[in-house]
Amino acid sequence: MTSTPGLTTAVWRKSSHSDGGANNCVEAAGDCPGVVPVRDSKLPAGPVIVFGAGSWSSFLAGVRD
Repeated sequence: MTSTPGLTTAVWRKSSHSDGGANNCVEAAGDCPGVVPVRDSKLPAGPVIVFGAGSWSSFLAGVRD
């Protein structure tokens, strides 16, 4: 069984492609070994989607292409 890391001390950062608007930002925490938690910046206490690091890297490569 895999456990999700505690996120109370996670360092969240907004997408570099955010236009600065308050209504369309995605944040990711990069300080969780092996996983990348992602959340909606409008709901910082809301749900978090946790991706495996490899899946996240593949997603980013696809976005870049």
